[in-house]
Amino acid sequence: MKQQPIQWVKPPKAEQEPSSTRLVLTMAVAGFLSGLLTISIYLVTLPTITAYKIESLRQAVFRVLPNTVSIQEYVYRDGQLRAVKDGEKAKDEASIYGGFDIRQNMLGYAIAAEGAGFQDTIRLLYGYDKVQKRIVGMEVLDSRETPGLGDKIYKDLDFVANFKALNPLPEIKAVKKGQRTADNQIDAITGATISSVAIVKIINQSNALWLPRIHATHGHCFRSLSC
Repeated sequence: MKQQPIQWVKPPKAEQEPSSTRLVLTMAVAGFLSGLLTISIYLVTLPTITAYKIESLRQAVFRVLPNTVSIQEYVYRDGQLRAVKDGEKAKDEASIYGGFDIRQNMLGYAIAAEGAGFQDTIRLLYGYDKVQKRIVGMEVLDSRETPGLGDKIYKDLDFVANFKALNPLPEIKAVKKGQRTADNQIDAITGATISSVAIVKIINQSNALWLPRIHATHGHCFRSLSC
C-alpha cells in the first residue's frame, strides 16, 4: 500500500494582547465621547430646566406673600432697591421680588436665600411684610436633607406654619417643640433639630443683608417694630 505523505499544517498565530497604550487611547476616546454626549444633552435641556426653575420660583413668590397678584424683580444698587428692567441686571447681582396686591399696593418682598443644611445646601424663599415687619411665609425650594427626618422642614406643615407671622427681630430663634414663648421663636422639629436650626440661620443671615436695604429704601426703621 502506498503511504500517504504527511501533511504539515501551520499552527494558528497566537492572538496578541492589546498594548497598554491602545487600552489607554480607547478609554480616552470613550470618555471623550461620553463627556461630549453628556454636555450635548445638558445644553439641549438647559433652556427647559432654566425656564422651569424661573416659573417654580415665580409660583413660590405668590405662596410666601399672601394676596400677591403681581411681582417685580429688584436689585440693590446705589443705596436703593431698584426695579429690574430687561437686560439691566448683572449676572452677579442678587435679586429679591416685590409683591403687589390687586390695587398695585406693595405688600412686601420675597427673598431667596441658601445655606448649609445637615446633608447639603438648602435653598429657600420667604416672604417679608415691610409694613408689619413680619415674615409671612417660607418655602423650601431645594433640599437633600435626610428622608423621614430632615425633609420635615418642608413636609411638616406645623413647622412651615411657624413662618406665617414671625417677628425677625432681633433675630429668629429655634426652641424645643412646645417651648415657644416669644413671637421671634419657632418650634424646632423633634429629631431634626439641625435642619430646623439651619433654616433659622439661613433666614437670619439673609435678614441681616436685606432688611436694612428694604427699610432704607422705604424710609422705615427696621431695628424694632415701634420705631
